[in-house]
Amino acid sequence: MGSLAQAAEPLPAPIQALADQGMEIHGQFEAPGGMRGFGASTQGREMAIYLTPDGEHAVLGTLMDGEGANLTEPQLDEHVRAPLEAQTWQALEDSHWIQDGERDAPHVIYTFTDANCPYCQQFWEQTRPWVDAGKVQLRHIMVGILQPDSPGKAAALLGADDPAHALHEHSEMGKSIQASAQPRVIEEQVYANNQLFEELGLYATPTSAFQRRNENGTLRIDRVQGVPSEERLVEMMGGASPQSE
Repeated sequence: MGSLAQAAEPLPAPIQALADQGMEIHGQFEAPGGMRGFGASTQGREMAIYLTPDGEHAVLGTLMDGEGANLTEPQLDEHVRAPLEAQTWQALEDSHWIQDGERDAPHVIYTFTDANCPYCQQFWEQTRPWVDAGKVQLRHIMVGILQPDSPGKAAALLGADDPAHALHEHSEMGKSIQASAQPRVIEEQVYANNQLFEELGLYATPTSAFQRRNENGTLRIDRVQGVPSEERLVEMMGGASPQSE
């Protein structure tokens, strides 16, 4: 069941009707029985839509074959999850973050960080071997969610003359940043980061996102909420600690 390019042609009427109701249509694929399949999502729910051969009706659900194999799941993965993850990665890139590590480090990890979060501090310490060795670049998306002064501290870090140095002093040198008034554009950056945190359905800091390559060669996103275990940390960092090499 190969994919079909989503051309500029208009959507079939039943699919367009669902799109008009707020459903996001991500792509289409071939389906058995002369049907056409469409990957879709709404309010965080993934689903497949099957257009009947006459083009007049649409069915939402899971397609099974005669042996009980789920034919829908791989299509959801390719035509819904993969596009949504690509959008998520772009949103992370477009957010307001502080670089921690070499600009040309081969592995990039985005992590939502609250200046009042002790677990963010712990994660900072965990990652030093990889960051200091130039293997990993962390991009700290500063949010203000834990304490009343968290937004002000996030703004103070983002608005510092040298945000990377300010974050380093706060996280490693023990010089805790103080909340301070910042230009409106900086405060709006914190607000936008908080909005992204909520839109992604996250609830804990640190929450980190990194890309991994599937067996079929496609890039996908992995997330880790909270402080990772040692095993998970090595996976996130893309390999064993440089100190052990």
